[in-house]
Amino acid sequence: MPGLLLGDEAPNFEAETTQGRIRFHDFLGDSWGILFSHPRDFTPVCTTELGRAAKLAPEFSKRNVKMIALSIDSVQDHLAWSKDINAYNGEQPTQELPFPIIADANRELAVKLGMLDPDEQDKDGIPLTARVVFIFGPDKKLKLSILYPATTGRNFDEILRVVDSLQLTAYKKVATPVDWKPGDSVMVVPTLPDEEAKKLFPKGVFMKDLPSGKKYLRYTPQPE
Repeated sequence: MPGLLLGDEAPNFEAETTQGRIRFHDFLGDSWGILFSHPRDFTPVCTTELGRAAKLAPEFSKRNVKMIALSIDSVQDHLAWSKDINAYNGEQPTQELPFPIIADANRELAVKLGMLDPDEQDKDGIPLTARVVFIFGPDKKLKLSILYPATTGRNFDEILRVVDSLQLTAYKKVATPVDWKPGDSVMVVPTLPDEEAKKLFPKGVFMKDLPSGKKYLRYTPQPE
């Protein structure tokens, strides 16, 4: 099935959305971007996901991340559904969300990007769109891909955490360990020699002694 691999450039597709017609590269500009797909409008899990995404939109904006959703219904359906999403969030049921939703009624874009879930089908036996998350860097290249089945809702707090990790590690020679959160110590990448690490990280580099004697667990406070 066609799809995107890490490092691939985002296709510069054109699409109709709830905020007008877009060309994807122009929409992204120099920002980071998140494209997240949904099986269908007016469905329970999708409504909770878009509600949470809308709540977290200011946090993504602070990180220079543009958000855009995709679902396999029309713009008119998306706008009507947006009222339900806002009502779910306890807000006025307007048709405006802080990000556009792509209309992909014929599934062309979902097929092109490898977003279909063969195990989840509509009443006509056509596969629904899976819950895909694509994160693109300012260079328009894919930095992260997460694929969930249609029956499992995503954790948007985790997606926000992943953005923090991607942005930190894109500009600093560090990696984030398991369960890392912003402000926690990070790990010095293995390819960086000790002497250079000491210069790059004036707050200090700390090693954990291991039975193997190998000194590869090198920690440093999160750089600014």
